Amino acid sequence: MSAIGIVSSRSCLCPGVWLLKPQMHKMSSFGLHTAARCAAKDYYEVLVLGGGTGGIAMSARMKRKVGAGNLAVIEPSKTHYYQPLWTLVGGGAKQLAASARSTDSVMPKGVEWIKSRVTALDPDKNCVWLENDTKISYRYLIIALGISLHFEKIKGLPEGFDHPKIGSNYSVHTVEKTWKAIQEFKEGNALFTFPNTPVKCAGAPQKIMYLSEAYWRKTGKRSKANIMFNTSLGVIFGVKKYADALLDIVKERNIAVNYKYNLVEVRADKQEAVFEKLDKPGVTEVHQYEMLHVTPPMGPPDVLINSPVSDGSGWVDVDKETLQHKKYPNVFGIGDCTNLPTSKTAAAVAAQSGVLDKTISLVMKNQLPAKKYDGYTSCPLVTGYNKVILAEFDYDAQPLETFPIDQSKERTTMYHMKADMMPFLYWNALLK
Repeated sequence: MSAIGIVSSRSCLCPGVWLLKPQMHKMSSFGLHTAARCAAKDYYEVLVLGGGTGGIAMSARMKRKVGAGNLAVIEPSKTHYYQPLWTLVGGGAKQLAASARSTDSVMPKGVEWIKSRVTALDPDKNCVWLENDTKISYRYLIIALGISLHFEKIKGLPEGFDHPKIGSNYSVHTVEKTWKAIQEFKEGNALFTFPNTPVKCAGAPQKIMYLSEAYWRKTGKRSKANIMFNTSLGVIFGVKKYADALLDIVKERNIAVNYKYNLVEVRADKQEAVFEKLDKPGVTEVHQYEMLHVTPPMGPPDVLINSPVSDGSGWVDVDKETLQHKKYPNVFGIGDCTNLPTSKTAAAVAAQSGVLDKTISLVMKNQLPAKKYDGYTSCPLVTGYNKVILAEFDYDAQPLETFPIDQSKERTTMYHMKADMMPFLYWNALLK
């Protein structure tokens, strides 16, 4: 299988205003990890699975509790990506290189980095197994393995990406192809898809659509573009306040929204996309395209499927208020790999990290967790090259906004926060 089809990512595509909420973080030293090594021990007080946003943020917090030498992070990737930037990379507003740093540079100083992949979890024996048959034991386990992309579940992909006119902002291998397809667009259908699975940052599939529309308007191609958002969902966005604002935008910009349309096949050689109509079982519809942006089906990492720590769907089964595992009290989960009923975003991870920090502190003292996570998540909905609607909401899909303004309005200030302030705060505050 192509690497495109198996990319597992642990940072979501949309940050929020997490770092403007002072209760959610503490600044710490800017020291860099300088000596990444393979596992020197077979037991750690705290073991973190995954070196993405959740894993690095929690390892920085846990280091202050147990000391660097008693903590290890298992992560095979040499590069850590700030994926929220990929929306702007795909739209030509940022360079891909700006989203990447070495895993070594973001690992908290002195923390053991085990450069391997987890192959099995055995929470009954407080251990995990690595791909080289190494066993690592722990006292406390934090699972931050993220979400896996499954381009291969769409017939014709990922090999279809070898053809022009098709891209995806969800993979490091295909995000630059999105910008190339936008630039090379001449006339015809421009299709943007949303799959029939959980995804990270539910706003990202349409953000690139608004950027594309703005670019074609600027370059005089808009009148020749038939823009369509084909989504498997029955609504354009899950929170009514922001959905209403987005519906006004698609109407104003003459964008067609087709609900209950799920992409099942790409015939890249013919520039055809095949959609199943979810409200009409067995019925498919073929759309010709001049440009196609694919949001792939996603799911839990393979190691979690049928694992003792997972629910029936493969997600880490945690208490939605404390992030403690429902069965194993010394196991915790954070971010995209969990079954928390909120949107999978970097903003959610930031909010969760503060709660989980307090949960583990109390568990270590044999006390019951008290801090409760309310499902806070955020998605800056990019609607143009200088416009963002800042969506923030909770478990009940109710707005949970930071600023004393109507955040459902497009604002230039929010765009600059998304494009410039958040990347800086991500690297220099959240991960530390």
